[in-house]
Amino acid sequence: MRTFLKWCALVVAVLAVPAVGATVSALSAFDALYAPGPSRPLPAAAPAAHDPAKPTAVVVVGDRGAVVSDVLAPYEILASTGRFNVYAVAPHREPKPLTGGLDLVPDFGFADLAARLGPKAPDLVVVPALPDVGEPSSDVVTAWLRAQAARGAKFLSVCNGGGVLASAGLLDERPATAHWLKVDTWAKEYPAVKWVRGQRFVDDGDVVSTAGILSGVDGTLHWVERLAGTDVAARAAAAIGWRHYGDEVPVTPPAGVPDAAAIVNAAFRWNPDEIGVLLTNGVGEIELSSVFDTEGQSLSSRTLAVSTDGGPVRSRHGLTFLPRDAVTAPGLDRLVVPGATRGITPPPGGPSPEYVHDRPGFAYDTVVSGLARHTDVATARWTAKVLELPTDGVVFEGRAWPWLPTAVPVALLLLGAAVIVVVRRVRRPKTI
Repeated sequence: MRTFLKWCALVVAVLAVPAVGATVSALSAFDALYAPGPSRPLPAAAPAAHDPAKPTAVVVVGDRGAVVSDVLAPYEILASTGRFNVYAVAPHREPKPLTGGLDLVPDFGFADLAARLGPKAPDLVVVPALPDVGEPSSDVVTAWLRAQAARGAKFLSVCNGGGVLASAGLLDERPATAHWLKVDTWAKEYPAVKWVRGQRFVDDGDVVSTAGILSGVDGTLHWVERLAGTDVAARAAAAIGWRHYGDEVPVTPPAGVPDAAAIVNAAFRWNPDEIGVLLTNGVGEIELSSVFDTEGQSLSSRTLAVSTDGGPVRSRHGLTFLPRDAVTAPGLDRLVVPGATRGITPPPGGPSPEYVHDRPGFAYDTVVSGLARHTDVATARWTAKVLELPTDGVVFEGRAWPWLPTAVPVALLLLGAAVIVVVRRVRRPKTI
């Protein structure tokens, strides 16, 4: 029995080092997704002029931030139609971290929006995935959502924004969906909701909920169709290169667990690439989110929004972002430029700019193809899966697998076993 316990202790010792390292690495990777930027002066508010003849759509961001694609893709689609007043709102007008190191300055705080709209609620409220669903820090958002519902607002939940609406009690006894990785969790936490699997969006009248991240494109276009007509929705889809409007797009089966490549990257890619994402005025919102979310969801790199001077940057449809100065940013392995801007002069000693949107079409297709080339095909396929990105426009060429991160636990296990063998030999009683 003592021998058996000794061997059990040795096995635990061998496994402990890679297990601890994997835990620390995974927690660090997920914490980095919502890391806020340094304190910077708040630029003056400059929202678009309000047209009372148009319906108003707002995209909500929580105090701890939101998933970047859930915010920016619906915003661009709605704004590009010209049929809506579109604003980004938050509890207070201060920088909010979107996933991957992109700090957004909302157009309005809740009180400022109320002053602009008066007693009228927004016509459509877009609810993205928030990092603190069900926690006290999100109470101010859920209370505001309930108030808008009581005043007749319609809702679009994107991805795990379904969990946010459920936590506000706005989905009780109603059909709804969410990201395939989380829908089973939400079903346990919010059993009063009739959770639906296998659909990109669920229309339940005044609430449309969507599945994985880019299913939000389909849900947004569906609301545009309902509020402004099929022709307007078709033009909006064409404007962003979304070829799937009106088609039945396949949905990822709700497996409930990450792929092996994602686990390896999260646990054992201990030295991820540091990617500076260079923001320029006029960049498309979906172009921005395609870089930050693709790299972030891959768990193979870390992104940081930078600009040539560190000053505020305005996107194509008027959102304000606060990047960091590319000259004073920490050492970058790559410098990526979203959108159509060319001819960027890199900072002294820094990497050369990479122009990722080098062909027409949906912005994510090009970026995921680039991820396959720079990282590996397995990681790129996982990323497309977690994004709910149809892959007919993606080229998967590159290394087949993240071999270096995979080698880390193998090397640690072999090293641990070798140490145990040496220790046992040293402690073995010497025979005369």
